Amino acid sequence: MTEHSELIAQRRSKLTKLREENKTAYPNTFQPSSTAAALHAAYPTQTREELAEQSPVYKLAGRVMNIRAFGKLTFIKLVDDTGHIQLSASLDVMGEEAFKALDTMLDLGDIIGVEGKMTRTNKGELTLQIEKAHMLAKCLQPLPDKWHGLENIEQRYRQRYVDLLMNPEVKDVFVKRSKMIRAIREYLDNSGFLEVETPILQVLAGGTIARPFDTHHNALDMPLKLRIAPELFLKRLLVGGFTQVYELSRNFRNEGVSTKHNPEFTMLEWYSAYGTRESMMEIMEGLLRHAAEKTLGTLQVPYGEDEIVDLAPPFTRLTMKDAVVKYTDTTAAELESMEGLTTAALRNGLKADKIEGLGYGELLQTLFEHKVEEQLIQPTFITEYPMATSPLTREDPENPGWTQRSELYIIGREHGELYSELNDPDDQRKRLEDQRAKAAAGDAEAMPFDEDFLNALEIGMPPAGGVGLGIDRLAMFLTNQPSIRDVLLFPLQKPKPQE
Repeated sequence: MTEHSELIAQRRSKLTKLREENKTAYPNTFQPSSTAAALHAAYPTQTREELAEQSPVYKLAGRVMNIRAFGKLTFIKLVDDTGHIQLSASLDVMGEEAFKALDTMLDLGDIIGVEGKMTRTNKGELTLQIEKAHMLAKCLQPLPDKWHGLENIEQRYRQRYVDLLMNPEVKDVFVKRSKMIRAIREYLDNSGFLEVETPILQVLAGGTIARPFDTHHNALDMPLKLRIAPELFLKRLLVGGFTQVYELSRNFRNEGVSTKHNPEFTMLEWYSAYGTRESMMEIMEGLLRHAAEKTLGTLQVPYGEDEIVDLAPPFTRLTMKDAVVKYTDTTAAELESMEGLTTAALRNGLKADKIEGLGYGELLQTLFEHKVEEQLIQPTFITEYPMATSPLTREDPENPGWTQRSELYIIGREHGELYSELNDPDDQRKRLEDQRAKAAAGDAEAMPFDEDFLNALEIGMPPAGGVGLGIDRLAMFLTNQPSIRDVLLFPLQKPKPQE
């Protein structure tokens, strides 16, 4: 029997004894009257003598994370959702039977309820002096002594519940993520937007260029897809008379996994009738500042080991062409022709076989993604995207072939897309026909032809601005995490190999 198995056997033996002595070893009758944080706040400086006069009996519940036994006195570190506090169990206060029962039954990881008054130790630590103790949930698996290091990274993701117990800084990441999402909703709600819900199961998965997940509805005997974006349904709501709507929810794309991509992810999209790309950029700046202030209390956001990202206005704005000239070995003159762009792309490290068949707009964006993105550390809006890569975006009337689309980059990653939305049904039909041709040629990511969406546009959609913002990437940025899996509570894992 291994040491781990022996520890489990010992704990199970204690559980068996508890079951024999009690009607239930996992009772649900204990109700805490306070928390660790509340007690620290209530008694910040009181002396032992003052506490003896002032303290009522408190009831606390939490998990045992440390035990130090000294014969007739045992100190316990109790952790709850608000923090931790020291408990003391003494033979004199509890009596021999109760003290012995606690001493012999208690293990690290157990969830207990205690009753007692507050005191302060000789070293000045605020402590609850146990008068009664109750086992609420026996921990049968020994907690790890160490839960850090690359050797355990997969296990940390696989058993996030243990990771959260052993690493308070991990829990803090997800508390901040929740604060961030709450702040985003608060900002949009206060700006007059209405939160809505649109279908996740869809006959046609449109709204962006991506490969969907396929599923099947048994009762209706019909194929369905998990949505890749809520865009087309949100635009239908603009047709229906709503003027400002948003949806913050999960999307699914059957694509690769990386430190920046997960097949299941959280996305925010909002649409504003009579808005423009410019007004959307203003909202985006305000929303990010509000989220940072509510989450971190500052606009100076640390990232990595030595970067400080400044979210104070205004954010930098560059056209895609200007960004390529600024950040790559490319001249403005080369961007005036397909031949010049091809020469520049090859000189900047793109492989000939990877760019073969690309049109001008697709090649320019490929060069941008290959060389420029990672250099955009401070908040930067990239504007003027080619029509070839923007099938749902309004064409810039002053710059034919280019669209009124922007993307926001921070710390070398794209965080959001902003548009002046296309509402001309004939123009939209032509672009979807182009996408249909790509699908027929074998492009699995081409956007499907959605006749009902075109019908909605023919009824009339007001001119509008729209935004898509990646919530997971924003959480990575605000919590200083290098991988998207570090901001997902339960990231997708391959099944664990059978031992």
